[in-house]
Amino acid sequence: MGRTSSARERLLDATRELMGTRGYTALGVAEICAHADVRKGSFYHFFASKQALTLEVIDAHWSRQRADWIAVLGAAAPALQRLRNLFDGMTRLQRQARQDTGAVSGCLLANLALELSNQEPAVQARLQEIFDEQIALVRATLEQAAAEGRVPVASTGEETARAVLAHLEGMVMFAKLANSPELLDGLWSHTLLLLRAPGQEAR
Repeated sequence: MGRTSSARERLLDATRELMGTRGYTALGVAEICAHADVRKGSFYHFFASKQALTLEVIDAHWSRQRADWIAVLGAAAPALQRLRNLFDGMTRLQRQARQDTGAVSGCLLANLALELSNQEPAVQARLQEIFDEQIALVRATLEQAAAEGRVPVASTGEETARAVLAHLEGMVMFAKLANSPELLDGLWSHTLLLLRAPGQEAR
């Protein structure tokens, strides 16, 4: 078939792609194998179960995304600008997905968290760890913004960082539901309100 990647890599890539459009529950091993051009019998040579495969997909996805987050949030710019750049990057991804596929893709991690809220404890636990790490990254940026005098110190706690992340993920969810990335147009201005920094423009 002209593919040079290994069967294991193809299974990971196929699962990530299919879960982005089909979710977890509706996706079966046979469909994953067909999409990856891998014999079903070979699946269990690489992965003990669909859950085990999903955990590796989540880890691979977050590994790439985490590198992007750290690069954006660690750049040489004011803290609020860095946070805004992170949000703008998410918005661009949703616009690009809509342009390329006709559908807003949403966030893979948040999509799985919503779908698996009362099942697959191991997947739930890993997603919680990742979201906790994201909250910590946001909180560190808010602390830097407070040190720069851009947000109140009271807006730098873990609860506020969680609310900021929830605002991002929630608006992406609404954009996915309506298949309208335009719903993200007010994302940053409302984030400033949440941070009690209305009227400030990140520079």
